[in-house]
Amino acid sequence: MTAAEIRAGASLAGVFGLRMLGLFFILPVFAVHASQYRGGENLTLVGLAIGAYGLTQAILQVPFGMASDRWGRKPVIYAGLLLFAAGSFFAASAGDIWSAIAGRAMQGTGAVNSVVMALAADLTREQHRTKVMAMIGSTIGLMFALSLVAAPVLDQWIGLAGLFSLTGILALLAIWVVWSQVPDAPLPRGPAAGANRRATMLDPELLRLNLGIFILHVILYAMFMVVPPLLISAGLDLSGHWKLYLPVVLVSFVFMVPPILYADRRNRPKPVLLCAVALLLAVEASLGALQMGIAGLAAAMLAFFVAFNVLEAMLPSLVSRFAPASGRGMAIGVYNTTQTLGIFFGGLCGGWTAKHFGAGGVFAACAGLAGLWLVAAAGMRAPARMGAEKAAVNPARG
Repeated sequence: MTAAEIRAGASLAGVFGLRMLGLFFILPVFAVHASQYRGGENLTLVGLAIGAYGLTQAILQVPFGMASDRWGRKPVIYAGLLLFAAGSFFAASAGDIWSAIAGRAMQGTGAVNSVVMALAADLTREQHRTKVMAMIGSTIGLMFALSLVAAPVLDQWIGLAGLFSLTGILALLAIWVVWSQVPDAPLPRGPAAGANRRATMLDPELLRLNLGIFILHVILYAMFMVVPPLLISAGLDLSGHWKLYLPVVLVSFVFMVPPILYADRRNRPKPVLLCAVALLLAVEASLGALQMGIAGLAAAMLAFFVAFNVLEAMLPSLVSRFAPASGRGMAIGVYNTTQTLGIFFGGLCGGWTAKHFGAGGVFAACAGLAGLWLVAAAGMRAPARMGAEKAAVNPARG
């Protein structure tokens, strides 16, 4: 990777990290403090407040991606981060649950995930995109682990309103990072984005990848409906769950590096993807079939996060390679929409399945979904060999 590519990847990972850290700070404490709002005793409304962000994200990912194809990545990122910050500050001032719902929905209107990923693809050559996506994915995982440790401490110092305000401040800091650290990229050239819209939406390889990210996040959120109670039953108190999650997530970053490098250097993403999905299937099947103590659950979660991190890095990279350059923003927007819908349906279906069939039913359903993904991915066409593309990187500020 060139110095410009490293700079682009690191700075965009920082943008993702700042934004996601603020969101992750809220999740561990919101449900606990929701009763302080007027109407906050209604758990349905509390759930709506948590999910409102994902709903508006799902609606707006594609429009934001298409807008970035037309007007450029950076202006759309600035607008999205400002909306996200405004929603954070609005939620910080909320006195009732409906205002909190409105604030969370407003946060979701800053749907810049697809645009940031498209910009990362614009600024890197194909043979290095998986590395850059791995940088972004690793940063998100690290922020998740950090939030599990830091959120309870910050909550004691500044409270829920303070956490929302801190989230807004981090979003404004992300704007500065984009302006000062991220290189500019030229507007995509080639056929008009509208001319490629139908072909992009119906491309079989992109459909496989969109199915994959949907299933991956359904599995993630369904699992976390039942894994925490299993840890408590195994003897690990809720306040100590971070002691398992933090080392597991950090060690998983180490194990994800070799397969990512192999896929990049040998240009063999398909076998690596299939192995990661197969590992995901094995984890779900073992969790459903075996009675595990804390050590067994830790090992299973380590294997899960290795597979998860590899797939989180590879999937957006493959989307950027299969999508036409002039429609890349829209393609990644569709990808992020299916990802967000996976979060919504993972929580909803995971809760319903756990209620009616218990943890074993959840793991069995997740294993079935992983098996479906494995069958669909087996027919994936290998992307063209890389190496001829030059990075279109302009180090000027914008």
